[in-house]
Amino acid sequence: MPTYRGNAIAVGLLLIACSVASILSVVPLGSMLDSPDYLAQLAANGDRVVVTALIEFVWAAAAVGIAIGLYPVLRRSNGSVALGSVAGRTVEGILALVGTLSLLTLLTVAQGTVAADPAASTSAQLVGDTLLAVRDWVFGFLMLLAFAVGALLYYALLYRSRLVPRWLSGWGLIGAGLCLVATVYAGFTQEFGLSTVNTLLNAPIGLQEMVLAIWLIAKGFDRRAIVSAPATRPSLAGAPAL
Repeated sequence: MPTYRGNAIAVGLLLIACSVASILSVVPLGSMLDSPDYLAQLAANGDRVVVTALIEFVWAAAAVGIAIGLYPVLRRSNGSVALGSVAGRTVEGILALVGTLSLLTLLTVAQGTVAADPAASTSAQLVGDTLLAVRDWVFGFLMLLAFAVGALLYYALLYRSRLVPRWLSGWGLIGAGLCLVATVYAGFTQEFGLSTVNTLLNAPIGLQEMVLAIWLIAKGFDRRAIVSAPATRPSLAGAPAL
């Protein structure tokens, strides 16, 4: 009977990597994108844009890796729901890369405005504003929707299976639910980023995932819950225990 100890450690490390990357991603650019002359600032700080893109790539890859790492053990409880959690966080990762691509394209547009005539600069500003809006909606709304749905699915299975203490998985369910509420609210108000509402409602899931990461690295999954779970065979192949 596998203990999935490797999966637990991998998921714990990926949870930490995902959270750290999401926090660090705002550091290189600071408030640059909020500045009226953001195109000029981006053009003068291309290295910072590339560093941000690399951090966001780590963020996206870690998000997908979390669900993949959980899948082999969660599928024993419900293969379809476990697969849904993988799909949710995979969509999150893809959307993160879409937001990153919009930033890199924005850099190219910004660099093109340096030698442009006034008429071309006006067009570049319009394109830049459009790319910036795409990035805001992706990171502030669509990506968080995918995260919240994926997290709700795997926390529901963790709660049902008792693979981790129920106070921990229950905390995750509440936190993911609050994140979903914050995201829907942001969609209607278009208050993206670190607004007061977003910060307060997303703080529980942020803290919970760090506690879960430490728990998985230190203790792993409950072996009694693994033994009692039926060994189902869902449709996703090639996801062995680590």
